[in-house]
Amino acid sequence: MTARQAARDRRTGLPSPNQPLPQGEAKVTAVRNMFDTIAPRYDVVNRLMTFGMDRGWRRTTVEALSLPPGSVVMDLACGTGDLCRDLVTAGYRAVGADLSLGMLLHARTPSPLVQGDALALPFPDQSVSGVVSGFALRNFVELPPVFAELARILRPGGRIALLDVARPENRLMRAGHSVYLGHVAPLIGGLLSDRTAYRYLPRSLAYLPPTDTLLDQLATAGFVRAERRLLSAGITQLYTATRGGRP
Repeated sequence: MTARQAARDRRTGLPSPNQPLPQGEAKVTAVRNMFDTIAPRYDVVNRLMTFGMDRGWRRTTVEALSLPPGSVVMDLACGTGDLCRDLVTAGYRAVGADLSLGMLLHARTPSPLVQGDALALPFPDQSVSGVVSGFALRNFVELPPVFAELARILRPGGRIALLDVARPENRLMRAGHSVYLGHVAPLIGGLLSDRTAYRYLPRSLAYLPPTDTLLDQLATAGFVRAERRLLSAGITQLYTATRGGRP
């Protein structure tokens, strides 16, 4: 590791491979600083690392909402606005929120964007009909309070579609996926952006709870018909659910 990279790691708070993953407020700071750092080339790296498949995953996420045209949908942890653009293409009115100011400054969408914490979103109660997110679940400190906040801003009958990375269930696929995430992805990220950030991101999969636990957390927050769908042979997963209660 170069002296410059070591200094950058200290600024972001990202752990080295032999250090434990950050928790609590240390994780909030590390995640925000990391995305501020990688924002300028985030979209380019995403396209290369996923071989362009991320575009299809996002379209599937939007399609899973199945809401009436014109519905207001929030993109949580919107980053540079990829999902916002897909929402608009699908006929929805999109608004984005992200903790990272750096990502918002590099956004490429005409939709309104706000800087905000997932635990205290700047939206009134029952003000949106849908919520989507792309690869954000493992970046929150705790999921139950995030799900409770989504339930607060969603109208009864509103829908969520939450996309994230997964570990394939097939053993051979899992082994290949592990090698790719652990070695190839950090190499690509290091060449084009920040190696430490893309070395941390595969490790962050450890933050995700088991599927049954996450589905139970959604139910506790007031969601019904919660489901998990695997995409692309299990390398990504999509959680969908409906806000309970009477419209």
